[in-house]
Amino acid sequence: MTRNQLTQPRHYLPVTVLTIISLLPCASLAIDAYRDDVRVFINELVKQHDLDKDYVQSILAQSRTKQKILDAISRPAEKTRPWHEYREIFITPKRIAAGKDFLTEHADRLARVSAKTGVPAEIITAIIGVETFYGRITGGYRVIDALTTLGFDYPPRAKFFRSQLAELFMLARDEQLELTELIGSYAGAMGPPQFIPSSYRAYAVDGDGDGRRDLLNNWDDILMSVANYFIKNGWRNGEPVAVRGSSDKNFRIPTGKNSLKMTETVASLTKQGIVFKTDRKSATPAQLISLEGKTDREYWVGFHNFYVITRYNHSAMYALAVLQLSAAISIADSGTSQTGHHQP
Repeated sequence: MTRNQLTQPRHYLPVTVLTIISLLPCASLAIDAYRDDVRVFINELVKQHDLDKDYVQSILAQSRTKQKILDAISRPAEKTRPWHEYREIFITPKRIAAGKDFLTEHADRLARVSAKTGVPAEIITAIIGVETFYGRITGGYRVIDALTTLGFDYPPRAKFFRSQLAELFMLARDEQLELTELIGSYAGAMGPPQFIPSSYRAYAVDGDGDGRRDLLNNWDDILMSVANYFIKNGWRNGEPVAVRGSSDKNFRIPTGKNSLKMTETVASLTKQGIVFKTDRKSATPAQLISLEGKTDREYWVGFHNFYVITRYNHSAMYALAVLQLSAAISIADSGTSQTGHHQP
């Protein structure tokens, strides 16, 4: 039997056993199977993706609602910290040194990936560095708990997380993963690159040709998949990411959140009073990033590749942290860098 012929893992509890479990006084099921939204989810998943209903109910019965997950999603660092504090989390001597070591350890792999995709080794390394400290901190929650908690008990984004829960069932089927054993972040992201289930299914690639897409343990797959994510979102080899800017006396400080859309151009930002150096043509699309520095506001001009980084995490602070960490790693590794410098 081939992997594609499997519709779900073999081991699951029959409905009769689930009924017995639900009657035990010590049992505390996270989900009430008779809730309308839960019943609709189960029926749609079974109908649309040919999954066994007993299997789906069995898996959901083993999930647990976690208050810590609800607490965590309510206060992500990007929303609760100003830029200068957020930056200090990621641009540290320890993380830079570890990035240099990672670059050295995986030099051959990164060289192959960069040559094939055009995504710089330092950028790939910085993504892994920001996400999980180079694979050391990948999360401590069962993914099934994270996605059921957020899918059914977090109304602001319940629809999105229920879709990820459905993707998780299909991912486990496609990749022969033990669904209840998968560990990840409070938002259901997995492995060193922290792919959510839909991203895993859409962007993961088999980097070493062994017939599997393993983003939990296989560094060939992990690194190639991060690069593939960038390529699929339009990374342009050799183009700049962002440059530091300053304002002249005529510049009016923007209010509100930073837009991640490329609504400006080099010419329009210059006209507004932003001073920056670039060899990009005046009509080149750009975006202005205004952030709270330690002593004053910081202005950055982001180009297309900056926007691509924000597709990995929809945050200007995240993208800038990745960029600055990649530059610091490149400097630290300047004697052996495989791809040259990509400094802001």
